[in-house]
Amino acid sequence: MKNIVKILPILFLLLSCAKREAKLELFSPESFAYELDNGWEIDGSLRAKGFTQEKNGENYSAKLSYYLDIVTPKGDTLKSAYDGLKDVKKAEEIEDVALEFQIEIDSTFARGPYVLIYTVHDDLGSQTARLADTVQVGN
Repeated sequence: MKNIVKILPILFLLLSCAKREAKLELFSPESFAYELDNGWEIDGSLRAKGFTQEKNGENYSAKLSYYLDIVTPKGDTLKSAYDGLKDVKKAEEIEDVALEFQIEIDSTFARGPYVLIYTVHDDLGSQTARLADTVQVGN
């Protein structure tokens, strides 16, 4: 019993100091639609944190690939309407990363609410996260 009492504080200390893998998290989505002569431009952004970083010498690096699916007001899904890759290198640890997109849709698309589904993959840590946002196209 005395040994257990001695071991518990040490075990607690070791577990509390153990490095925990951060979980990829997406937040702060913002989306806007602008009318063009022959359709619409949809711009948006979101932020990601909790991704894996590598330290190479004095620099930190992270690599995120992302894509955007769009669900139209009619319920059709435009798969991978946009895709991108964010390769970040900084002299200090990277807290979060901004991911942005810009696409155009022509006038054949209906006015109404469009659901934007972001999928982000942490290429160094093999994590994936999804987040949905809505943008109004037209009045």
